[in-house]
Amino acid sequence: MTGDEMRTRAEDTGPGGYAAARVRLLTEGARPGPARRAALAGLTDDWLAALFTGGAGRARGVSLVAVGGYGRGELSPRSDLDLLLLHDGSDAAAVAALADHLWYPVWDLGLALDHSVRTLAEARRTAGEDLKVQLGLLDARHLAGDPALTAALRTAVLADWRDQAPRRLPELRELCDERAERHGELRYLLEPDLKEARGGLRDATALRAVAASWLADAPREGLAEARRSLLDVRDALHLATGRATDRLALQEQDEVAAGLGLLDADTLLRQVYEAARVVSYAGDVTWREVGRVLRSRAVRPRLRAMLGGKPAAERSPLAEGVVEQDGEVVLARAARPERDPVLPLRAAAAAAQAGLPLSPHAVRRLATARPLPTPWPAEARELLVTLLGSGRPTVDVWEALEAEGLISRLLPDWERVRCRPQRNAVHVWTVDRHLIETAVRAAALTRHVGRPDLLLVAALLHDMGKGWPGDHSVAGEIIAKDVAARIGFDPADAAVLATLVRHHLLLVDTATRRDLDDPATVRSVAEAVGSQATLELLAALTEADALATGPAAWSAWRGSLVADLVRRVAALLAGDVPDEPAPAAPTAEQERLAVEAFRTGGPVLALRARTEPLPAEEPPGAPEPLGVELLIAVPDQAAVLPAVAGVLAVHRLTVRTAELRTLRLPEGVGDDEGDGAVLLLDWRVAAEYGSLPEATRLRADLVRALDGSLDIAGRLAERDAAYPRRRGPAAPPPRVGVAPAASHHATVIEVRAQDAPGLLHRIGTALEKAGVRVRSMHVSTLGANAVDAFYVTTGTGEPLPEADARTVARGLEEALRPG
Repeated sequence: MTGDEMRTRAEDTGPGGYAAARVRLLTEGARPGPARRAALAGLTDDWLAALFTGGAGRARGVSLVAVGGYGRGELSPRSDLDLLLLHDGSDAAAVAALADHLWYPVWDLGLALDHSVRTLAEARRTAGEDLKVQLGLLDARHLAGDPALTAALRTAVLADWRDQAPRRLPELRELCDERAERHGELRYLLEPDLKEARGGLRDATALRAVAASWLADAPREGLAEARRSLLDVRDALHLATGRATDRLALQEQDEVAAGLGLLDADTLLRQVYEAARVVSYAGDVTWREVGRVLRSRAVRPRLRAMLGGKPAAERSPLAEGVVEQDGEVVLARAARPERDPVLPLRAAAAAAQAGLPLSPHAVRRLATARPLPTPWPAEARELLVTLLGSGRPTVDVWEALEAEGLISRLLPDWERVRCRPQRNAVHVWTVDRHLIETAVRAAALTRHVGRPDLLLVAALLHDMGKGWPGDHSVAGEIIAKDVAARIGFDPADAAVLATLVRHHLLLVDTATRRDLDDPATVRSVAEAVGSQATLELLAALTEADALATGPAAWSAWRGSLVADLVRRVAALLAGDVPDEPAPAAPTAEQERLAVEAFRTGGPVLALRARTEPLPAEEPPGAPEPLGVELLIAVPDQAAVLPAVAGVLAVHRLTVRTAELRTLRLPEGVGDDEGDGAVLLLDWRVAAEYGSLPEATRLRADLVRALDGSLDIAGRLAERDAAYPRRRGPAAPPPRVGVAPAASHHATVIEVRAQDAPGLLHRIGTALEKAGVRVRSMHVSTLGANAVDAFYVTTGTGEPLPEADARTVARGLEEALRPG
């Protein structure tokens, strides 16, 4: 451009011309978006360049540089102009005069200005002392003057940043954490700060700085779109308020939504939350990668000196197809997501149980998995329950699955509640996060219920109706029935889930608003819940829901009222307590094994694998059991339960369900040799990972365990020492109690504990030491929770005295507590 053309442009873009052009652009131009921000930045560039040319005079070795947001070309209507007048120090007076010529017109127009005048050395020194200055200079962009000077600045600043990254990046992360502590999570706030809150524009800028360091990079999928969306909202907010504000206040949300062409304020907030979720997740992944790189750099020199090269990353198995590597959960090399539709849930459950993050690369691979059939196979349902019951780590794992759209694929109804705002001062979360938070709270209450799987799934579903018009409890009841059928619950369990969702507000509403001394009040609640088991679940769900809502939703007073109501309803429902379940008639195979065991005097077993076919081959609605069926028959003797459970633990077999009963052989079998009593164990087991052991090996070890030549405790201790288990989330402590009036023929010891290798062996050993006889047992593993009932008697076959029963329960609970 010639000097005459520049002077013409300067006249056109003088204070009056620039102001008029700026107003036209902001009031008559397109809606907020990248094009308008770029146009505003270009218009401002031309004006400032003209001012620079008109005031440069004799000044040489000077350049005008845009930094920060203006340097990125992202000018919102009320954005500050971040400017640096860079000079070589040869003529300080001329530079000062030029600065006055530049700054005063900006101030005269009422524009916010963040300015500085520095030499290259001063700029580098200031950046080294002030992280915020350094971040701004990373986006330096030449406007006018000596381009070589600006280029030298950019080169020097980037080189300094990369050299200092190991020291500065932890400082940057600390700034981000402090800002999040002050301003909260953007994606959950009703009046969020678009810039300062976690997941906002500041965090997006920090991710750019991390990428510029070359140490790590943020996941790029959707990040640019999320950042652009937040900038669009800020543009509309500036125009709606006429102020340089980043806080999206309630009273301005409708106008901002209209400025963006959105339906309403809820649609606006949901768009903001979606963008913030993407930025937050990218930040989590990026900072985790930064930490790993910095740790690796600190350790690598010593390892190289010791090993003479870079060691291979250790991979430890977590589940079938899932391993841990370098503090993350990744897929095994042999894993094939496209052939294994259950793998996403298996990886997610393993990660949550281990308290480890899912690798972004692994999540992207999991997104290629085939859809689950309908209904889900049993393994998938168990894994969902395990994921939901893992406590606080569930949140991060769920977010990782959300980032690749896996949750909506698993649960299509989730799409309606994802990032949905709740305009209620009591609620601190969006609907989707509230549901996950309720599951987290419910995980701590799983020892209080007999069906923790139903509690956890009800926690996930209880507010799903908020994505539909009308009463969300009524809509949620229909959704709960559909989801329960889809994920493979039988009709009876689906009905319980529907009842829990329909009445999840019943207890707290009744307890706080009705007269509990009125029999009609208690009767109405009893009629709604129907059974003591459902009441037990509803009480736990009520507490978890309230705790997950916010501090104002639960208190000691509310808790005491609900507990009082539950006691009254339970008393009304009492009296219909079933006795010990009558065992089913033995099958032909069970009788054959029992006879063979009695005649040989040793254990006999049958191990039958039941594999789940690929979805394409599966008949519609065909239920498939989890794992394999293991039938064991043993002549009646002491210590059978701990021996069998110990052998299974040694072979890394996880017990899903188990039943033990005494089978009396038909007359004519064993009359001359004894009473024909055989212990029959019908178990369902699954390999922890890898293939199943051979039946002959299992039987050989069982024979040794029963005769005392196999040291099960020692074998388990050696294995644990060689492969120490990771410290995952803290599980609720075990609860062992005596079920009152549960059986007329035996004492029922109820055990609710975290499932773990060798758990049933420890239970059996403790009961054996207590000197009681296990008449029958019913063991089930629901997700990561073991819910077991043991019908025990004295040596003479009588129920235990009440005091002895309590002593046995206390001793068993103590034996199950972590050491």
